[in-house]
Amino acid sequence: MRRKTIFSIFIATSALVVCPGQAVANPEKMREAAMQIDRHIATFYRDRQFTLPDVTEDAKFLRRTYLTVVGRVPTHEEATAFLASDAPEKRQALIASLLESPGYGSHMANWIFDLIRIQDRNDRTSLGPYRHWVRAAMNGNMPWDEFTRRLLASTGSGWKQENAAVGYYVRDRGMPHDNLANSMRIFLGKRMECAQCHDDPFGDTERRDFYELAAFTEGQSQLNRDLIEPLYHEFREDGTEQSEEHRIALMLRENIFGLSLEGGGSGRITLPPDYQYRNGRPGEMLGAQTPFGRTVRLSPNRNHDDGREKLADWVITRTDLQFPAVIANRMWRRVMGQGLVEPVDDFTPIGETHHPALFKHLAELMVELKYDLKAFQHVLLLTRTYQFETNPAPSAIHGGDDFLGRRLQRLSAEQVWDSLITLATGNPDASPPPQLDDTIYLDGRPVLNGSKSMTQLAEEIHGLRNERQFRRYFAELVKEIQHSGSSGTDGGSMRMQPAGASAQGGLIRAADLPSPAPRGHFLHVFGQSDREVVDASSREANVGQVLALMNGFVQKEIIGQADSMLFQGLKESDGPRDQIHRLCLTILSRPPTGVELEWMLEEVRDRGESGIRNLAAALLMSSEFLFLQ
Repeated sequence: MRRKTIFSIFIATSALVVCPGQAVANPEKMREAAMQIDRHIATFYRDRQFTLPDVTEDAKFLRRTYLTVVGRVPTHEEATAFLASDAPEKRQALIASLLESPGYGSHMANWIFDLIRIQDRNDRTSLGPYRHWVRAAMNGNMPWDEFTRRLLASTGSGWKQENAAVGYYVRDRGMPHDNLANSMRIFLGKRMECAQCHDDPFGDTERRDFYELAAFTEGQSQLNRDLIEPLYHEFREDGTEQSEEHRIALMLRENIFGLSLEGGGSGRITLPPDYQYRNGRPGEMLGAQTPFGRTVRLSPNRNHDDGREKLADWVITRTDLQFPAVIANRMWRRVMGQGLVEPVDDFTPIGETHHPALFKHLAELMVELKYDLKAFQHVLLLTRTYQFETNPAPSAIHGGDDFLGRRLQRLSAEQVWDSLITLATGNPDASPPPQLDDTIYLDGRPVLNGSKSMTQLAEEIHGLRNERQFRRYFAELVKEIQHSGSSGTDGGSMRMQPAGASAQGGLIRAADLPSPAPRGHFLHVFGQSDREVVDASSREANVGQVLALMNGFVQKEIIGQADSMLFQGLKESDGPRDQIHRLCLTILSRPPTGVELEWMLEEVRDRGESGIRNLAAALLMSSEFLFLQ
């Protein structure tokens, strides 16, 4: 009888209402989708005889939702407005408003930058346009299937935003097989990297399987690269490598031709000289073939030039529910704190998971929502499951979520940074994010400023038909640059300013700072990924983090700044009690308890203004601030 009552209460209280302003999906469907998920989990509770967790209080829900959706703590004003409201649907309204705020796109950018290893440069080549495109895709809520297809199949000049996704391959220039292995891990949760060199002893992928799959992406090259190579090598051969003409040629070679891609994928590949298995011989020509799902096969007898498009189509539409299940699981982890199935990048067949009915339902929901990640997360945020009280214990289920409450988790480096920026400056989303700087740089200095941009330069160069036209164009370009009088002399290459580079170390969102952050930067110290390996960020503690909070950024930009937003707000307070109340609400998103208020008042009585700063520092270094509950 007890279990039946819990089951009934669970279902009856999970029918949440969507804010009327929501546009990503039909409100009734969103509500029903959330209820369906809660029904699945209620069944799980009933079968396992688990005790139903409590729903978290408003203050914890507020902080959890801000950090989950927009990656920062709420401002004092935002916290006050929510906690003071007695509207029955205020939680649903908060979710809807945050999903439609600029902060959502910024926080999603942090997630995708880590997943697909966004870096501002590949050696000498600027990947600024690619990064800008990815950021815009997150801001514009590009459907995941379209985003995937663009990454896997785009060709052309990366300086055209419609082609900028070519940066996905340019980022791994010279390492196409590593790129393919990462693609399989990212989009299908399939770990195939071992099969580059040998049959996978821990999986079912043979080396031949990997090469047949790699054939889809074989034959990549840079767009019209043959136009510049003869001229570039002439400078090297005649000993004029330090000349201005050579540096201009290097600029074009690396940043115009380098940020481009042609060759849609030949669909065939030769086995390497060290191939060691009986199912093939070194140098044998293989046709592209997919290793699972509905088979796609290309003949080895001719170049197809559409292999990457066929690969993308197979990944998205011919792997049954694996493609939507993998991204649904990633979104579950993002919202709930732990993947429904772990690890999220090592796919377990749906029927072999601890809750196959729910996993299948989530995959089908992703398809039904047309791969709208914002709408999918909205559904998860509307569930009663999301509102459960925090559970600090490890999951009771091996390899997945037991739904017994959100796992206690340290904030990511980006969440800590963006929260501190909020305390220092107020709402960091009040200003628009930095735009792509497509100024032409030579040796780090701008040239042709106001007369020609990188986008225009790329369009003109890629419009040339032959080497003769290119040489004529190059000679005129050299004259234009010399006439502008702005070139440098250090022999370096053209530099593109990455988004946010004008404020390196400045008080702007993590998504707008250089990617990855340089060594020693706050983000690096707190575990931001180096963008070399998929999903490689860390939340482990270290001594450097303590020093950064005690003596570094926090002391310099918040505690030691009388004009920081945190202390500006305290000036409006009416006495020590009000100051302490505001301090706790601003940093922890909740008022102080009675016990906390008493010892904090004692600190202020004993030390005055410095006592307030001591309290602020203590709260900022507390586990409550640094952890998501």
